[in-house]
Amino acid sequence: MAEQRWHVSLVAIPDAVISTPGGIYDVLGTFPAVAEIDSTVPAAAPFTVDIVGETCDPVTLADGLPLAVQRGVADVTRTDIVIVPSLVVPGARWPKGRYPRLVEWLRAMHADGANLCSACSGMFLLGETGLFDGKPTTVHWAFADKFRASYPDIPVSPEKVLIATGEEGRLLSSGASTSWHDLVLYLIAQRVGAAAALAIARYHALEWHREGLAPYFVFMPMRNHGDGTILGCQDWLADNYSVASPVDEMTKRSGLTPRTFMRRFAKATGFTPIAYVQTLRVEESKRQLERTDTAIDKISWQVGYEDPAFFRRLFKRTTGITPGSYRRKFRLPVLAD
Repeated sequence: MAEQRWHVSLVAIPDAVISTPGGIYDVLGTFPAVAEIDSTVPAAAPFTVDIVGETCDPVTLADGLPLAVQRGVADVTRTDIVIVPSLVVPGARWPKGRYPRLVEWLRAMHADGANLCSACSGMFLLGETGLFDGKPTTVHWAFADKFRASYPDIPVSPEKVLIATGEEGRLLSSGASTSWHDLVLYLIAQRVGAAAALAIARYHALEWHREGLAPYFVFMPMRNHGDGTILGCQDWLADNYSVASPVDEMTKRSGLTPRTFMRRFAKATGFTPIAYVQTLRVEESKRQLERTDTAIDKISWQVGYEDPAFFRRLFKRTTGITPGSYRRKFRLPVLAD
């Protein structure tokens, strides 16, 4: 079992929320407790964790909670792992340039060998370093469009749980919200061993999101595109997605030629009309799977598909899991008789 100790710097800025840094701090500090019940875990904590900010002043986080900062970046001349936690990102883009000392410190730590890691939307700060330009990343799916607008040179795949890229895989990004579980378990497995990572996961009931993050996506169609004709078609489709030949019907309603309608719809929404219809139908089927006991074949028919086999293939292609698996994963449990 490894006896080396690694220094972890958890970044604290006012844009962060408490859940991610608090969870990571607790998990990485729990080795002695887990070692009492599992011999695969070292009794001496292999990670030393500090809350690091631009200065040592306490930070009031975006959710209003205060967080004590243990060290300012000027006092941290070397670290092994830097983790930027979940951030609140208001507006259409990330406002760059607010934390110049922190961004410069991030670059310096990476140049000295540190892993730079983002949890959820922490990529918005790490993107300012320029180190991720041209390299694949992931971010919370709800912020993916904002991230693309803020960093057009950084490829982003929000359906991915965890991506390690760059030299020796030292640039890491994890996706939506609790995929910080995957990030922390990956770091533990990498530094301490797979057995220790599994023991920590069992102790805390941490999730490995093996099926990816596509099942968690909520379809948020673009509506502020300024094309009134296409917006009218979207409004009509929201109530009529299950009709036969909805693309033909929208084309007629638009008064446009089929070719022009296809071009304008794709430009406005980012989807071809048929892909938009399919995504809308799958989204409605997800709600029915979550909230009703309706048979899957009947749900297929209700959302517009007479062939349940086609619907099942489409659902899995869109979400990464089958309709039955989705229902088991997201249906609220019955906790009382």
